[in-house]
Amino acid sequence: MDLYEYQARDLFAAHDVPVLPGAVANNPDEARATAEKIGGQVVVKAQVKTGGRGKAGGVKLAQNADEAKEKAEAILGLDIKGHIVHRVLVAEASDIAEEYYFSFLLDRANRTFLAMASAEGGVEIEQLAVERPEALARVAVDPIAGVDKAKATEILTQGKFPAEVVDEAADVVVKLWEAFVSEDATLVEVNPLVRDPQDKIIALDGKVTLDENAGFRQPGHAELVDKQAEDPLEAKAKAKDLNYVKLEGQVGIIGNGAGLVMSTLDVVAYAGEKHGGMKPANFLDIGGGASAEVMAAGLDVILGDDDVKSVFVNVFGGITACDAVATGIVEALKILGDDATKPLVVRLDGNNVVEGRKILADANHPLVTLVDTMDNAADKAAELAAAGA
Repeated sequence: MDLYEYQARDLFAAHDVPVLPGAVANNPDEARATAEKIGGQVVVKAQVKTGGRGKAGGVKLAQNADEAKEKAEAILGLDIKGHIVHRVLVAEASDIAEEYYFSFLLDRANRTFLAMASAEGGVEIEQLAVERPEALARVAVDPIAGVDKAKATEILTQGKFPAEVVDEAADVVVKLWEAFVSEDATLVEVNPLVRDPQDKIIALDGKVTLDENAGFRQPGHAELVDKQAEDPLEAKAKAKDLNYVKLEGQVGIIGNGAGLVMSTLDVVAYAGEKHGGMKPANFLDIGGGASAEVMAAGLDVILGDDDVKSVFVNVFGGITACDAVATGIVEALKILGDDATKPLVVRLDGNNVVEGRKILADANHPLVTLVDTMDNAADKAAELAAAGA
């Protein structure tokens, strides 16, 4: 889960990472009240989960509280790369002597953590990494040893931070590491990490991504979910503990196992080229030990998607036996009743496949088509989707 900047700022503050005074505002009057409380110049910043806010007019300097209200009025409602601004962060303006870059992230390729640091912050770090890779230090972090003052100093030195700021910046880095680990984050990024004219180090703009798989030990993270921006189908699936991601196609997908589902997406996309460009509508993995109830829950979510014109259920029976899947399909259609109006193409193979196919054949539901192979089933699902589009 990606956090908004104001949420990252609050998380930093909770771990004693130095940030500037500020608060989120949902309307111009709240922006004015916050600016009045801070006093002096403030920055009004659009809160969207995308870059390019400044170029889009989403970051504005205000000299006083009344001007902060005006700036908020101009920013709220903006469309920034498809993201509508519903709130702004009003924060104290900062004098900046120098800008740096720092982050901790999960390095999946090497199965460890990685620290990245550069004395050149405030720029697109991806661009810097391509054009001047020598300016960005990448330092592996042992998950067991972690980051103490000595390790932080090593990282900053490799990042070519000025010697006079390394000591104080290292203290900030240690606190960022504490936040990274204790919050179960996969990314903690500060860009820019700044030095002000008084040589104080401040986390001016933060980006944080939290590991949703750690939600069971981070109950407070549920409060960080933006209900207003959350896709209602994904929210419904999440409430049912389903591994679901909404896509932009017309063929609903259900499979058991992430690898099989990914393959199914590819096969459907390929088959769809012959049927008007039909594409997968979602990723849904019911898992290796899914019950009939899980299958029913998955169909409930997918059939509730207005974009879906057909559904492809692709199951290879292992731990999840084909008869359990077939029972789930039959029971789900009974539960949905008249709300189920979209054709289902089912391919079953593996454990108890004969029993599973018999259950579907005996049910003889008018919406269900049983197909023997994955390629043929994908083709049929794309054909039915095109007919219903």
